[in-house]
Amino acid sequence: MANLKTKYCGIELKNPVIIGASNLVTNVDNLKRMEDAGAAAIVYKSLFEEQIQLENLQMFEQMDEYSGRYAEGSSLFPDVEHAGPEEHLMNLVKAKKAVDIPVFASLNAVNFESWVEYSKKLEQTGVDGLEINFYSVPTDVEIMGKAIINEKLDIFEAVKKAVNIPVSVKLSPFYTNPLYVIKEMDKLGANGFVLFNKLFQPEIDIDKEEMRFPYNLSNHDDSRLPLRFAGLLYGQIDAGICSSRGIFTGEDVISMLLAGATCVQVVSTLYKNGIEQVTSILTDIERWMNDKNYKTLDDFRGKLSREHIDDHFAYRRAQYVDILMKSDEIFKKYPTV
Repeated sequence: MANLKTKYCGIELKNPVIIGASNLVTNVDNLKRMEDAGAAAIVYKSLFEEQIQLENLQMFEQMDEYSGRYAEGSSLFPDVEHAGPEEHLMNLVKAKKAVDIPVFASLNAVNFESWVEYSKKLEQTGVDGLEINFYSVPTDVEIMGKAIINEKLDIFEAVKKAVNIPVSVKLSPFYTNPLYVIKEMDKLGANGFVLFNKLFQPEIDIDKEEMRFPYNLSNHDDSRLPLRFAGLLYGQIDAGICSSRGIFTGEDVISMLLAGATCVQVVSTLYKNGIEQVTSILTDIERWMNDKNYKTLDDFRGKLSREHIDDHFAYRRAQYVDILMKSDEIFKKYPTV
């Protein structure tokens, strides 16, 4: 019988499949279904500081709209303040109590002080770990990449010192050298890395001539980038490697583990195939391991990482050299070209 246990962020998991942060996890019934389906852990929906700021502004504008029209209007009612993150924290406590598997909090903050303040508040809910989301969308041509990296390193160090639970970092791939950023955070004590954050990209509606921001689920090809970096990072850092994006089947999970991942996060496959897809994924992994006579995940984890394969260029190639050298092959695959 295959043993699917693994350890991520110092926490023992019954298998390598974690439910990533999404709106799905805000429903308690869904949480229980995820646990019943076999999920090893759950990352609760992110706490967004930007959303709190926006809601606070909207409430202020609504309450202030008529305040100056009547003399008594400004003092008739007591002052009311936005609750800030309290509703999110309350729901997180409910989620933690609803399941027996580990629950991670997720944080997207803006200001340096908020990263630390909200991290402490999230820890107080009793969660097993904290996932902080680092990304930057440069809009200023004067800002150097090094400045962005140093800011993230300072924030991470402050958060790590402020809490006593494991801290993982979910990164975007848009750094000149993501490996350097990961290694520096690893030195500062990161317990895990989630590779990678799928960022929303804008589209343009040409009929209405306006911007739109559609919700885009991952597709299978999205898995290639985290697979590359799992293979590059295996054996190079102390933190766990959690692959994310484009993971839909047991075969996808196995590929990530062979590259060197510790575990994976899934979201899009649950939207497309249902929460019970987790059971199917785990069944496929166990069947494959039994067929290969692997007893544990460590028996094959990293087997196809850069550290263990003979082809040292496999993870370095960035162009379709083979297609250029064997151009006839593409015509066989696409005969109508």
